[in-house]
Parts: sequence; structure tokens; C-alpha cells
Amino acid sequence: MAVTRRNAIRGTGLHQTASRDGDDEDALSTPASGSATLQPVATLETRDAVSIIVGIVIGSSIFTLPSLVARGASEPGVVLGLWLLGGVLSVIGGLCYAELATTYPSVGGDYVFLQRAYGRSLAFLYGWARMTVITTGSIAFLAFTFGDYMTRVAPLGAHSSSVYAMACIVLLTLLNVAGIQHGKTAQNLFTSLEVLSVVAIIVVGLFVVTPAVPAPAAAPAPTDFVPSLGLAMVFVLYAYGGWNEAAYVSAEIKQPRSMVAAIVVSLVAVTALYLLVNLAYIRGLSLRGMAESNALAADLLERSFGSAGRIAVSTMIALSALTSANATMIVGARSNFALGRDFPVFSWLGRWDRDKGTPTTGLIVQCLVSGALVALGTATRQGLQTMVDYTAPVFWFFFLLVGIGIFVMRRREPARPRPFEVPFYPVTPLVFCAMCAYLLYASLSYAKIGAIAGVAVVVLGLVPLAWSTRGRRLRA
Repeated sequence: MAVTRRNAIRGTGLHQTASRDGDDEDALSTPASGSATLQPVATLETRDAVSIIVGIVIGSSIFTLPSLVARGASEPGVVLGLWLLGGVLSVIGGLCYAELATTYPSVGGDYVFLQRAYGRSLAFLYGWARMTVITTGSIAFLAFTFGDYMTRVAPLGAHSSSVYAMACIVLLTLLNVAGIQHGKTAQNLFTSLEVLSVVAIIVVGLFVVTPAVPAPAAAPAPTDFVPSLGLAMVFVLYAYGGWNEAAYVSAEIKQPRSMVAAIVVSLVAVTALYLLVNLAYIRGLSLRGMAESNALAADLLERSFGSAGRIAVSTMIALSALTSANATMIVGARSNFALGRDFPVFSWLGRWDRDKGTPTTGLIVQCLVSGALVALGTATRQGLQTMVDYTAPVFWFFFLLVGIGIFVMRRREPARPRPFEVPFYPVTPLVFCAMCAYLLYASLSYAKIGAIAGVAVVVLGLVPLAWSTRGRRLRA
């Protein structure tokens, strides 16, 4: 049995963990090297966690996806009902994650949950998937969004979007390498400006712009793509995506139970904002106008303020993408750290900068992989769509496994102290698992070459996994 000892390193803001190889069931993970490993301690307030969650969730999606949802709806009430349902399902998922995050607080997040439920091999593949597909693909998507809208404000030539995207990734990485204090301060500022941007759109749509005249109900949809209500729900839940990333900073929250409040408050606030912004779109553009629009917020503000309004909203959307990219970088680098901490093949990732309070190596690797994906998206000339296809099936597959893991860990560790238990167990996690299963099916049903590439990259992770397993057997 492994013997684990944790002693505070006075004045560093970290802990030191010493461990031998073995099977200590209570150890969240085993350091790869078997030697002392620096670990993070609590430095984040509840408001910091709320800022990170809101910053991740409210991205560019709310400025683009409502038009696709509107195409699958017959009346405004259906649109608002879908967005409300999306919020309710997200809160259900958030409650499931709150149990896991408070029971097993760790910078590894989902990675640690999967390790405890299914073992080291599956946890390794998930860590590999985050490093090469899920997190880095999301960062590349957000960087492309930032580049597309900044190009509308100040174009930089034929590859303007890609130039902005690369600059976004590099500059945000440097900001976070400078330390968690700089990263969280920037995130709090970005999130405040982002929420103010969404509120501005709500105010314009509800109180400034002249209400649009609704088109006749029998008018045909002005597009060849008319999603079913089920597929429209996929778009809604995609817009709500990202709240699970809060689990990656659970070990850095000063009060573990405050993670519950952070998740619930964040999702309730996002749901309210999403409902109001859709109501603003409906009032200012009409349901048919929403379905016809490829730039909802820009069209809404242009009705009142002309071209100046379009430039202003392009800047807002670029800011939203920047906010989400920064928050994703903060949590993504921490799963890289957890992977390196546990597996010798990636031991160089398991380094925590005690002075800056951040996994510097994990941030740099994340920057390089995200940059490579931006280059891939540039080559295909379909950056945004390629990144969505690349990440979706892999993300929902592992998300489903985390949901099932709640049942596994309740059965395996019934005596484990749980500061928060998901209400109405087992119904609540069953609903969460059903949602994940449907979205996995939907993402595969409409898969393109990007999805095939994402799955292939995860399969490639079997090679370093085999190498790591072989090395572990040799050491034994």
C-alpha cells in the first residue's frame, strides 16, 4: 500500500506530496516520479470560480447559434422554451459535477474522476484527449472566432483571421505563464466586460430598437438547413457548454462547498442572460429575421446605429471569444499538469511553478498544440466548423463516462465523505447521462472529416499509453 504524506511548504502557496508506487485507494493520483511533487493550494474565492465559469460558457455561441435554433422552431415560445430547457439540463449536470468536485477536489477535474472510476488507462486517454483534442480544439475555435470578428474591425490582409487567432493564443499564454494572479485578474475583467456586452444587446433589443414586424406564420424558412427540435437542442446545449471546467480549479477554491454555489449561481445567471438576449433578438428582428440572420447581434445593432453598431458588436463578440479562450487556458493547463504528475512518459508536464502558482509547462504545450490546430483550420479554410467537428464526439463520450462514474464511485466508496450530494439521486445523474448519450449520438450522426480526425488522434494516444504501461511493469 502506498504511503502518502502531505506537508505544507511554508510561504510557497503549495503542498509537497511524497509517495511510493502502490494502490492507495484514497490517493487521488500517484506522482509519476515517486518523488516530492509541488501541488496547488486554495487561492481562489467563490467569485473567481463564478468568473471562470461564466467566462467559459458565455462565448461567441450566443451571438451565432440562436439563428440555427430559430430555424427549427415554429413560434417564439418554442425558442425560449428550448433555451430554458437547456439551462435546466445544465444545472442538473452542474449538480452532478458539484458532488464530484467537492468529494474529490483536484486540479485534474474530470481526469481524476475517470481515474477513480475506471482506472489509470482510461484516465490517461482522457488526459491525452484534452491535451490534443478537447481543450486545445476549443481554444483554437475561440481564437478563430476572435480573429474573424477582429478582422471586421481592423483587417490584416488575406490571412487576417489566422494572424489574430495565433496572436490571441500566444498573448493569453504569456499572460497566464506570468502567474495565476495575473490570469484570474484578467479573467475577472474580461468576464465583466463580456457580461456588460450581452446586457447592452439586451437593452438595445428590448428598449431601443423598434420592434420588428413578424413575418406570416406560413412563410417558408429562408434556408436549406432547417434543424429538427432535437438538433436545435444540440445547438442550445453547445452554447451552454463549458461549465464542467470548474472542476479543474476545485482544489484551488478556499471553501470546497462554495463550488456548489459557484456552479449553480453561474448557470442560473447564464440561463437568465440567454433568455433575455433571445427575447431581445425576437423583439428586434422577429423569429423569421433571426432565422435569416448570420450575424444576429450585428444585425440588431445595425438597425439602430448603422455601420457603427456593426463594428461595436463585432468588437463585443471578439471580446467574448477572448474571455472564453483565457478561461479555457486556465483550466486546460491544469489537466496537462495532472497527466504529467501521474505518468512517467509525460513527467515533464507535471511541473508546478510555485512562485507563479501555475503549471507553466502545461500552458506552453497547450499553446503549441492549439497553434497547430489553428494552422490546420487555416489549411482547410473552414476553421470554426473543423474545430467543432474535431472536438464534439470526443467531448461527449468522456462526459458520458463521467456521469456513469457517479454511480460507480457511490457503489465503490459508499463511506467516502461527500460535502455535497446530488439531490434526487439516482434520477438526477440518470437525466444527465441521457443528455450526454443523445449529444454523443448527434455529434456522430452529423460527423464530418474533423470528427474522424479527432477520434483518430485519441486512438493514437494508445501508443504512449502502451509505452507508459510497459515502463510501469518493468519498474514493478
